Amino acid sequence: MAKKATKSKPKPTKKGPSFKLSKQNKIILGSLLMLFSIALFFSFISFYFNWQDDQSLLSEFKDRNELAKNLLNKFGASISHFFMYKGFGLASLIFPFLVCITGIYLFLGLPMKALFKKWIWGLLFVVWISIALGFFATSSPLLGGLVGFEMNDFLQDYAGKIGVLLLLVFGLIFILVRLFEVTPEGISSFFKSRKEAISTEFKANQERKANKKKEEEELITTSLEEEAPVIIDTYTHKEEIPHLEKEEKIKDFEITTPEPEETLDMEVEQVIEEPEEIDILANKLVDDFGEFDPTLELGNYKFPTLDLLDQHGATGGITINQEELEENKNKIVDTLKNYKIGIAQIKATIGPTVTLYEIVPEAGVRISKIKNLEDDIALSLAALGIRIIAPIPGKGTIGIEVPNKNSSIVSMRSVIASSKFQKAEMELPIAFGKTISNETFVVDLAKMPHLLMAGATGQGKSVGLNAVLTSLLYKKHPAEVKFILVDPKKVELTLYNKIERHFLAKLPDSEEAIITDNTKVIHTLNSLCIEMDNRYELLKLAMVRNLKEYNTKFKARKLNPNDGHKFLPYIVLVIDEFADLIMTAGKEVETPVARLAQLARAIGIHLIIATQRPSVNVITGIIKANFPARLAFRVTSKIDSRTILDTAGADQLIGRGDMLFTQGNDVTRIQCAFVDTPEVAKIVEFIGAQRAYPDAHELPEYVGEDSGTSLDNNVSDRDAKFREAAEVIVIAQQGSASLIQRKLKLGYNRAGRIIDQLEAAGIVGPFEGSKARQVYVSDMVALQQILDNE
Repeated sequence: MAKKATKSKPKPTKKGPSFKLSKQNKIILGSLLMLFSIALFFSFISFYFNWQDDQSLLSEFKDRNELAKNLLNKFGASISHFFMYKGFGLASLIFPFLVCITGIYLFLGLPMKALFKKWIWGLLFVVWISIALGFFATSSPLLGGLVGFEMNDFLQDYAGKIGVLLLLVFGLIFILVRLFEVTPEGISSFFKSRKEAISTEFKANQERKANKKKEEEELITTSLEEEAPVIIDTYTHKEEIPHLEKEEKIKDFEITTPEPEETLDMEVEQVIEEPEEIDILANKLVDDFGEFDPTLELGNYKFPTLDLLDQHGATGGITINQEELEENKNKIVDTLKNYKIGIAQIKATIGPTVTLYEIVPEAGVRISKIKNLEDDIALSLAALGIRIIAPIPGKGTIGIEVPNKNSSIVSMRSVIASSKFQKAEMELPIAFGKTISNETFVVDLAKMPHLLMAGATGQGKSVGLNAVLTSLLYKKHPAEVKFILVDPKKVELTLYNKIERHFLAKLPDSEEAIITDNTKVIHTLNSLCIEMDNRYELLKLAMVRNLKEYNTKFKARKLNPNDGHKFLPYIVLVIDEFADLIMTAGKEVETPVARLAQLARAIGIHLIIATQRPSVNVITGIIKANFPARLAFRVTSKIDSRTILDTAGADQLIGRGDMLFTQGNDVTRIQCAFVDTPEVAKIVEFIGAQRAYPDAHELPEYVGEDSGTSLDNNVSDRDAKFREAAEVIVIAQQGSASLIQRKLKLGYNRAGRIIDQLEAAGIVGPFEGSKARQVYVSDMVALQQILDNE
């Protein structure tokens, strides 16, 4: 007997985790996303107004006492910096829109399939707009963000500018066709309908004008028949006054007799004779005493000798390695041959650290094709720092700079000893080093007129500053030039203390000539602005346009010292680590530097500013525009190179004094002259041992606006919240107006007045820029004693 087949029960399948949201949770999440999108929008908009002020706070996110200027404070500053600067730039404004739509879909319970399509198109728009903005705004990543900036740079390396532009056009066509369903027929019909509408509107306007003109003519005809003519005086715009009789006119008319011509001629002759008398007197003084010599007070001054400088490296000049030259030449030719680029001619120019290979490509070869092979040539040569100049300015060749395997040191002694420097007829000659063609590179600081130096740490900025100062010490007398040295690091420029009474300038009653304190830097810069204004006043009285003409006139004894005239030396302001000053003092340093950069050229004040990276919050647009001379040592990225030089190349340098110099036209590659610290010490000791002036050159006195110190410590005038604010400051041990604002819920102006009163009472220290004030009272017991004794 057969058994009944038993039906097997289906095993229950295990269900995976469910991610479905309930209606209440969708409403809550949707509300959150909509509010978050509003926060994103306001933080993104605020970024373009406050990003420079908030950039320094990004690393201080955990510090509650620091406040950002973004509408959403530090959260807004951080998230907007991430999306707008590090991300997609202006295109990031699409993200709040997408987040808001997502919130609306969740809030209303709409199907999510359509939302997925919106996100895809939104992200596509973000990428396209970012790359497009990066293509058109090549100088800064602010509009297209770092993503658009770098993607554009990457695409241009392979496709060139025209290729990237074509890709952007294709992307726009794709979006218009797929998203907006644009077709050629639709475009044609749109323009056709617009043309018809414009034609109809034009005809209607013509008819209206004709009817209006006809009505006006009828109205004018009627008014002419009804009213008498009224004549209007075109000068007074009043109705014409009846003519006077002839006798009345003569009675009211006054006749004035001019002064005799002889009197006027006599006055003119007197004015003309005065300058002639001055010139005669000046010529007589020159004949009797000779021209005024500003160096007479230190007439026995001896310039530093070449023996004080060491001869670094080989004395016989550059050693030519014929095998290396031939090998590099063959590799370049073979690499270009692989890409079907023929070479008609190639020659090499050997420099101390870099060899320049000049190639003449065959007819029909595009220059951009060779330029794009920069990385391939570097790979074949196995060398760091390949730089292609296509084309070389002033020549019909393309240059490929290749570092030498065994580089030669350019000594400061060889540069100073060169005839080009010794015979240089310049006001402020500076010998930077040697070019690729092994020629000494000498420029005039007076014609730059200011110099901006930049480079990563350890690439040669300090050596470059020493080379500048050494050049001027070897060429100029102490009476002709004065230095103002600002050294926030306190160790780089301290050697020059020994020549304080010869070459340095400082504030009155200042102990040290090398400025290391930020407060003294601010006072010195403002004092220099006063000196600038005083010098311009002297030039105005002397009726000359620049310092050279003024000193020439003074030496010729055509200016009277009793009228305040004196010989004016050049002043060179050297600032090392400028970024540190901006971070600590900000606008207090930026404003006087900007004034000096704009105006100080004609009166002989010249600036040399060195910084690790000239970012836009350190070197502002006003300052950078007045520094046409730029000196770039090796930097870490192309963005840094473009920031300092407005072109790439500094990221391809090999370091150790390898630098690029530009004065607004072509870029010159130079090997900076090496001057060691012991050499500088010997030079300043040689100068310092000689007879000097009684004191350093004094700058005009400047009285700073010490915040709060001018307030009287009057107990009756104190704020009602003074005691509470003092307790808050002592407990927190941090003196800042923002702390009082938050704890006592006061406005900024009132909190500022209270902090000034606390300073006058001796509870907190003076204003120190962006730093919090120092608290002088250690605990509540000491505070109570101070308040009880008042």
